[in-house]
Amino acid sequence: MKKFIINLIIILICSVASARDEIRIVGSSTLYPFITIEAEKFGKEYGKTPVVEATGTGGGMHLFCSGNSLKYPDIVNASRSMKKSEMEFCLANKVTNIKEIMLGYDGIVIAVAKKALGFTLSKEELFLALARKIPQNGEFIDNYYKTWNQINPNLPRTKIEIYGPSFTSGTRDALIELVMSPFCGETSCKEIRDDGAFIEMPENDNLIIHKLLYNKNAIGIISFSLLNENNKIKAIMIDNIYPTKNTIVDGNYPLARPLYIYVNMDHIKELPRLIDFINELVSEKSLGPNGYLTQKGLLTKE
Repeated sequence: MKKFIINLIIILICSVASARDEIRIVGSSTLYPFITIEAEKFGKEYGKTPVVEATGTGGGMHLFCSGNSLKYPDIVNASRSMKKSEMEFCLANKVTNIKEIMLGYDGIVIAVAKKALGFTLSKEELFLALARKIPQNGEFIDNYYKTWNQINPNLPRTKIEIYGPSFTSGTRDALIELVMSPFCGETSCKEIRDDGAFIEMPENDNLIIHKLLYNKNAIGIISFSLLNENNKIKAIMIDNIYPTKNTIVDGNYPLARPLYIYVNMDHIKELPRLIDFINELVSEKSLGPNGYLTQKGLLTKE
């Protein structure tokens, strides 16, 4: 009997020791640098630094919604709102107590190297450069545009080369919603071309910037926050509107988007510090006009 009790105590101790006691956050590479700053500050104050992974919004949603235990993340960062299919996946896995919090705003920026030839694009021209299928004579055909001037004679006579995010990225989902959807209702029309004109990059906006610096004829799809951090690239206007803090926050910039976090509130029972982290993240000293995340470039309404 004693031996049984001792073994039971050992099992309980091991179970407690193996339980996760740090907050785990996955998701958007756009929000990653801001949430990492928050995690480091939180770790210094509370002693346990949250683990933050840049999995992309789509990849993060899948992890977050896969189960309702501490085997799964507590928070997912998102550069778009949760899709209906993702919510259904969450519900199917008993992840039901979800809190959506909008943190701020970002703009999808079409960037070129600082020394590259500058030009402007309309949303329709960007759509025609990106889409796998384009409308012609009442039907959708394979995209045959190879150079920018084929789309519009006033655009450069250079090959269409667009470095952009992978399919797991919320930036890509937002791009499809903001650029592709307005011009078609067809599924194939919303698909990004795969003939080499669009070069898919991993979850690393800095890699896109690196490519732009070595290819002055290419454009890259990045977040506004990254544009502000790099003086070797510049944004081009979309529909004659330049991305700035004001045009993004007030919604005038055509590729503006909100940024979110989604929290599994059930995890607070086992990780009480989770509510402290959330409160710190949305506090005035973080997101206020002079907040440390605002000062780092996260756009918020004052």
